[in-house]
Amino acid sequence: MPSTDLLLTFNAGSSTVKIGIFAMDGAAARRIGKGVIDFRAEPLSLDLTKGSQTFEMPLKAEVTDDLHGVVDEVFALLADHVDITATRAAGHRVVHGGDRFTKAIALDAAAIDAVDALTPLAPLHQPQALRFIRALRHLKPHLAQTASFDTAFHATQDDLVRRFAIPRALHDEGVKRYGFHGLSYKFIAAVLASKAPRAAKAVVAHFGSGASLCALDDGVSRDCSMGFSTLDGIPMATRPGWLDAGVILHLAGEKKQSFREIEDLLYHRSGLLGVSGISTDTRELLKDGQPEARQAIDLFTLRIAGEIGRMAATLNGLDTIVFTAGIGEHQPEIRNGVAKRLSWLGLAIDEKANAAGDFTISTGESRIAAHVIATDEEQVIADEALSILRSD
Repeated sequence: MPSTDLLLTFNAGSSTVKIGIFAMDGAAARRIGKGVIDFRAEPLSLDLTKGSQTFEMPLKAEVTDDLHGVVDEVFALLADHVDITATRAAGHRVVHGGDRFTKAIALDAAAIDAVDALTPLAPLHQPQALRFIRALRHLKPHLAQTASFDTAFHATQDDLVRRFAIPRALHDEGVKRYGFHGLSYKFIAAVLASKAPRAAKAVVAHFGSGASLCALDDGVSRDCSMGFSTLDGIPMATRPGWLDAGVILHLAGEKKQSFREIEDLLYHRSGLLGVSGISTDTRELLKDGQPEARQAIDLFTLRIAGEIGRMAATLNGLDTIVFTAGIGEHQPEIRNGVAKRLSWLGLAIDEKANAAGDFTISTGESRIAAHVIATDEEQVIADEALSILRSD
């Protein structure tokens, strides 16, 4: 294929979509631009970065369930900045692949239906990816599309790690630990292999609005803090993380809350927001002087440190900790707060390197290395999409 061919990636979250623009250079996908649409913003806009230039382009299309108008307008706006007619494929991040999809796939009608069948396992995330997949299929039916699954990277985990202590029949039906943020962890594993090859046993901390940790053994996923759903593990912006199942029974029984009320509580009113009553944003909480804000931050770092200790047990040792994603990459106070709770493991942070966000933020005397690595899920989606296209 000529080097001018383009590949687009769509990384759809619950309220935003990140669009990657890649040139297909031989066997590599090279990023040439990125766009973001925040569906919570008013007015709606496509924020595009291309090289050193940034553009904020208002979107006039109405946001409908099928997103046909929005996607059509996005392509029209992108045409002012790239040769959009050279687009040969679109790759999508899909949160849940279940046990069926353990690697990236080409999307045809049957595959799309199979992805849709997994929606009950990720009811707030799976539909968002499907909206873009179907919109593109409707507007550009001949455009090749691929799916990259967050759960696929964790298929290497041992059955024992993935199992809940529940009747075996439920496990066999798919009620098990899957793990998420797999595209991010795949990217970090590759960086570690090239820049820190001695980091055999590593825990990667992906901290954003959604947050999780992954235990890597020579780049292979062995454990993850998220389990059956994206609610599990450590506290997040609005999600509680680990929660005693008895709380759900109490809410449904004694409090007589409906399924929808409980779902809203768990996905939208818990986590940092629930504890603080102030904000979902750790930056705002760190600046706020109220004790509730401090308690939310302290609970966040306490649970993270505890989960790292658990994963060290899974790995039977620990060489390295990696901080990534929005909070992990940009907030030294959170990194320092976690590190202080892990001093018993011999982790010592270099304050100057941490403040600067250097690649290595641990001291020379630290028994465990600590790194900060910027993740790039869109690059993984693009690489996997290109690999599928080349194999056809």
